[in-house]
Formats: sequence, C-alpha cells, structure tokens
Amino acid sequence: MSDTKQKPKAKPSGAGGEKRDRFKALRWNLYSLLGGIGAVLLVIALGWMPMPLIPGLTSMEAVFEKEPEIIERLELPDGYKANLFAVGVGRARGMAMTPNGDILVASPGRKLMLVKADRSGDGRSDGVEMLADDLRSPHGLYLDGDWLYVAETDGVVRMRYDADKGELVGEREKVASGIPGGGGHWTRTINKGPDGWFYVTVGSSCNVCIEGNPWRAAMVRFKPGEQPELYASGLRNTVGFDWHPVTGELYGVDNGRDWLGDDFPPEEVNLIVEGGFYGWPFLNGDNVADPNYGDRAGPKAAEARKPVHNMEAHSAPLGMRFLRNSQAPDMKNAALVARHGSWNRGERIGYDVVSLHWDGAGKISQRPFLSGFNKDGEVSGRPVDVVEAGDGTLYVSDDLSGVIWRIQYAPES
Repeated sequence: MSDTKQKPKAKPSGAGGEKRDRFKALRWNLYSLLGGIGAVLLVIALGWMPMPLIPGLTSMEAVFEKEPEIIERLELPDGYKANLFAVGVGRARGMAMTPNGDILVASPGRKLMLVKADRSGDGRSDGVEMLADDLRSPHGLYLDGDWLYVAETDGVVRMRYDADKGELVGEREKVASGIPGGGGHWTRTINKGPDGWFYVTVGSSCNVCIEGNPWRAAMVRFKPGEQPELYASGLRNTVGFDWHPVTGELYGVDNGRDWLGDDFPPEEVNLIVEGGFYGWPFLNGDNVADPNYGDRAGPKAAEARKPVHNMEAHSAPLGMRFLRNSQAPDMKNAALVARHGSWNRGERIGYDVVSLHWDGAGKISQRPFLSGFNKDGEVSGRPVDVVEAGDGTLYVSDDLSGVIWRIQYAPES
C-alpha cells in the first residue's frame, strides 16, 4: 500500500546531479506555465474564447425559445434525437443518476446541483436546485445506495442522499484523504469497480515534469475507512474511465501533453491494469520518447504499456461511459466519450461526443456520435460527462453553456 509522503528514488547523477535535475524540472515547469499563459493571451487576442450557447440569453425561457435554432446545429446517428433538458446548471461537470431519474451534477468551484427528472412529461427537467455550495472543487460523483461520493480536488467525501426527497441528509464523512489537490489538472474522477473498490484518478500538476508525489498522474483506489493505494501510474490526466460490461476490463481516456504541435501527441484510450505504467512524462502516444524527459525513463521505458486506441491530439476527452441499456442495436456495450475540445491548436478540434466500439478481437473503432458544437469556428458547447438512464436515455453535461442535453433513441417506424 502506497504512502502519499513517499517520493521516488532519485537517479544517481554524480555530484550536484540531484540539484541539476530539480533545476531542469523547475525550468520546464516554468516554460510550460509561461507557454500556457501565452496561449490564453493569444486566445483572447484572437477572439477565440468560446461564447455562451446563445449570447445575451440568460433565462431558461429565453433559451428554450431558441431551442430549434440550437438543435439545428447538432448532428446525431440515425434514430437519435436531442433536446435541451436543463439550463442554468452552472459549470456542469461530473454527473450521477439517481434511482428516480433525477441527476446530480458537480458544478465547480464549490457547488453540487440537483437536476430534477421530467415528471410533467414536457421533455424538460422540472427544475434545478443547489444542494451544496461549500465543496472543494468537486468533479466526480458516484451514488452507491444512499451514499453519495464526491471526488473533491484533495480527497473524497460522502454524505447520505435521500432520493425520494431530493435532499442531503446528515454530516459529511471524509473517506479518502492524502490525495494531492489543485495543480494544473485539478479534477478528480471517482467510480466503483465490479470488485467493490472505489477508483479515483489524479491528474498531473503540470504539462510535463517529474512529479514528487507518486499519486500524481495516476489512479488510486480505496475502500471507505482504509488508506488509498496506488493502482496505476504514468497517466497524465485520465479524467474518464469505466469497466467494459462484458469483459470487465477497465478503460480510461488520457489527455496528452501540450506544445509538441497540432497533431502530437494523440489523446489515448488505455486498458488500465493493476501496477500498469503508461509512459508519462517520459513517453507519449505509442511510447514515443518525450523531447524533454525521454532520456530519463530508464527501465520504465520497457515497462510502459501502449494505448489500445488513439484519438486526435488536443481533443480533450473527459467523460467516458459504457452503455448498458441502449435500445440501438449497434450501441449496446459501446462507450461514449465526451470531448471538451482544444484550446491550444491552430484549428479547433473536439467539442463533441464520440462512440467507441470493440470488435470480437478487442480492436477499437471510433465514430462520431454528437457533434455540431463547433461550426465555422464558433463554439457553442463543451461536453464533459455522459450518464445513461435505465431506459437508455442519455444525458450530456456542457460546462460552457451550463446545460444538460437529453439524447433519446426513437427510430421512425
């Protein structure tokens, strides 16, 4: 079992080598920070900051009046239709379905929202309420019976949730501590495996560097009341992950590093195994040596596991969800991946949801699923997470517009 205070052993490098290593890491972190600031300034200067869904519309009624115009932009596979389910959700990120059809939504920096089910039959949520406003950068949510687990940036808390009343009950309990908080990648995602363990991903603190904490750029797992342990490493920023419904294998989508060009490195789909090492910061994509740290991999280079599928660079895959209840014959057991979209690329890419399909040999193919948020250089949505209801209805969170999209399979007879 890992300890958050332990540090990797330094590679011998002669007198003063350790200081040089620290200086080199600090230098590249500084370059990455300055590069990131420069990119943001460039984005602002070029007018590339994404605009709200419908500029100037702030009320739910006004947005719904424009729904036909919005839907006209979107593209889905045959048989599917989309509609605006809820607006005014804030920075809608991770979600969890409740037994009665309500949706819990994390809205950083501190909020937990309740998006009520459509009990009136008009195709819309019956309302949006705030359940909490004092969390620590919440992102991932998991509802286990009447326990709601919230992955904050520096740990996991749980609280009782009364689904019938739509209320939180009692005091919060910290169930996983020692997780490093904040940093360049602040989100923490939580999911429960078929083995009964809870799994949490922790992104890197930087674009590219050698971390001092082994739980950075990693996946840890825990059981409530027990100290978390390291499960897999070398995962730069694996936000979304889920278990294949048939094989039980664990897959995750990883965001590659920046500043190596528009088309490299690819975003990764990894088959994550216990003890697996996935290359970062020494290797990128199909184990290509990193220009800054590739010469420092040592024996780890031979251990690194390659991705099982590559996605377009900078498309920023976040949520990942295997479909278990789909009514579409070619979608059951497929995975949907919500891609947040690029901020650091000459031509924008992502801003969509794609589907992943496994053939009999385990090979993965990729198809567009929900697109149209990026039209003629204008961005109107940034998908984050996907949840599936028992009848196969899908919900997609969008943190640019603060909305939840509903997607249903309803082929014409």
